[in-house]
Amino acid sequence: MNKLDADIGEVEERYYGRLNPNSILGLITAALATFFLSYLVPNYIEEPGHLSNPMLSPRFMPVVAGWLVLTLSFAMAIEGFFRPPKHTKAEKLHIGIPKSRWILMLAACSIYMFLFEQLGAIVCGVLACFSLFAASHLREIWVYILGLAFPIIISLLFIHLLNVPLPAGMIWE
Repeated sequence: MNKLDADIGEVEERYYGRLNPNSILGLITAALATFFLSYLVPNYIEEPGHLSNPMLSPRFMPVVAGWLVLTLSFAMAIEGFFRPPKHTKAEKLHIGIPKSRWILMLAACSIYMFLFEQLGAIVCGVLACFSLFAASHLREIWVYILGLAFPIIISLLFIHLLNVPLPAGMIWE
């Protein structure tokens, strides 16, 4: 048995304490769900006054989803407090991941979060795909061709077939 296997075997037997990833993530998600239900839904989703059935309201599904997230996040936090999880083998595997991979993955998310309106759906999709492929060390040309084709095809399907307006970006306007 080599040293890594011995370390992994050692990791499996230890538990997190009461303040573990499950309880922390559950409490953060519960706080975000509470903010969503108490501030965002009432202030930003308008409810028409002439509805005969409240299930037809634009607020119905966001409220249901918000309450589900709030309930499940409290359940996750409570489970984390009373049954702390064990350390897993996967945690040891994260040690050797290069920083450039994390940076490229965060860049892909940031492209969508901050540049979606300015660059447009197609350009953001292509840039995010290329960033994720580079982070995964994919070097085959056909993968990058798919990374170029899929965002274009999916965006055009949304725009022309499903009639969902997506931003074109400042480049194409």
